[in-house]
Amino acid sequence: MLNLVMPPSNFDEKLDWLQLIRSKNVGPITFYKLLQHFGSAKAALSALPIKASTNGKSNPVFPRKKAEEEFARIEAFGAQLVALGEESYPPLLAHIEDAPPLLQVLGNENFLKKRTVAIVGARNASSNGQSLAKELAQDLGRYGFLVASGLARGIDTAAHEGSLNTGTIAAIAGGLDIVYPPENRALQEAIMEKGVLISEMPLGSKPQARHFPRRNRLVSGLSRGVVVIEASLKSGSMITARLAQEQGRETMALPGSPQDPRSKGGNFLIKQGATLVECAEDIMETLERPFDPPPQKREPKASSPTLFESKTEKKITINADDARLSVKELLGPSAVYVDDLLRQCQLSPNELNGILLEFELAGQIEWQPGNRVALIS
Repeated sequence: MLNLVMPPSNFDEKLDWLQLIRSKNVGPITFYKLLQHFGSAKAALSALPIKASTNGKSNPVFPRKKAEEEFARIEAFGAQLVALGEESYPPLLAHIEDAPPLLQVLGNENFLKKRTVAIVGARNASSNGQSLAKELAQDLGRYGFLVASGLARGIDTAAHEGSLNTGTIAAIAGGLDIVYPPENRALQEAIMEKGVLISEMPLGSKPQARHFPRRNRLVSGLSRGVVVIEASLKSGSMITARLAQEQGRETMALPGSPQDPRSKGGNFLIKQGATLVECAEDIMETLERPFDPPPQKREPKASSPTLFESKTEKKITINADDARLSVKELLGPSAVYVDDLLRQCQLSPNELNGILLEFELAGQIEWQPGNRVALIS
């Protein structure tokens, strides 16, 4: 049973959410942990300036005026700012641990409730690969599915073109007003009219390399399953497939020639247990399996007091500086499960979580899906 965060109940609360998610070092996972600790975005914003960890730097809060200006720009552009828990928020996306607290939506929001299949693949796709992607998208549309992809060159473009008349959704790595790649301007404008575009980035944001994995988690998180058509072993499509597996989605792939590097990713996925598909009927059969998305663990209620909540009362049972040092020594550049950290330190869950939040707000660690943390070098 999903335990959704309660959405903002009014405009001011939505602005609080926007301020919090735009504040430095606050990503989606940290956003939900802050809500859990403080009970509301407003209370969390008051705690952000507290000096984090031992680096002596305060965490700046995103200015209220800038949040108001961003909200006004979104409305002027014709988009909506949808919060997790609101009716228009994509239902499957709400299940993933690092779902965007706020999502910008432009186009037919009713499509977000349709059954969705993602089609992804190589940017330098072959002519045959693009034809197969377009044909699969057309067939899935006729079966009543929305087709999701990332509006990249190659397979993504073909998938959107094939499903444009039946329903397509494009997850954008930058702002909704930025066209990328440039040659897809006409397609992006057509999706605005006939389909739906989504992004978690502010308007005007140009896509950067670090944005694409975040975009990929939206593509897989929206979808009941992900189909890979032509992908090299080290590609964004393989990242999307891995994210789909972590999110409990079906992974499917079209096989290809072992002599074509663009087929190695899909062939590898099939070897690892992904479903081999050749037509839309194969996808339909795969998606008939029982589906129960893994429940997310976000909790809207405030927990017991933590390090942030009192400047006078120490909640750590050992010296606070020693506790921070011992936790940092257990961390490294490779992500580690918080449960493992808890077993290896002499802290309570609330104490450890409070220290990790301090580190996050100081820009020293990053949260990753699966309740894992990694030290930022």
